[in-house]
Amino acid sequence: MKNTIQKFLKKKFLIAVSFLIPTLAYAQDTIPIKNPLGDNNFDPRLVIGYVIGAVLGIVGSIALVMFIAGGLTWMTAAGNPDKVKKGKDIIVWSVIGLAVIFLAYALVQFALSAFIGSTLGESGGSGAPTGTQGVPTN
Repeated sequence: MKNTIQKFLKKKFLIAVSFLIPTLAYAQDTIPIKNPLGDNNFDPRLVIGYVIGAVLGIVGSIALVMFIAGGLTWMTAAGNPDKVKKGKDIIVWSVIGLAVIFLAYALVQFALSAFIGSTLGESGGSGAPTGTQGVPTN
């Protein structure tokens, strides 16, 4: 009985998947992929600025997670001095990491404004400068 039910469910699953696959293949043809930097923005300086902004955002998120992990470690230490010290160390190093990240962000802002005349924040915080900056006009 159990074997019969499994065979029945397998057949129904295969039938459902066979109807779903052509739909997925058709959907790929109808959705255009847009260039996130715009149509005319192929300036390497803009791409480098975008990548640096994205990396700093990811590293900042990791530092925030480590700060929370250090707090949880400290709160769940239950009086164990080794765990309390470990939690404090994680928090201290997370704060130092955040300071380094903010300093790096400030330096990148300064460098981009000096070289391109643009900053990371002009595109709404994503790190990709918008518009036609750096693209020669005819």
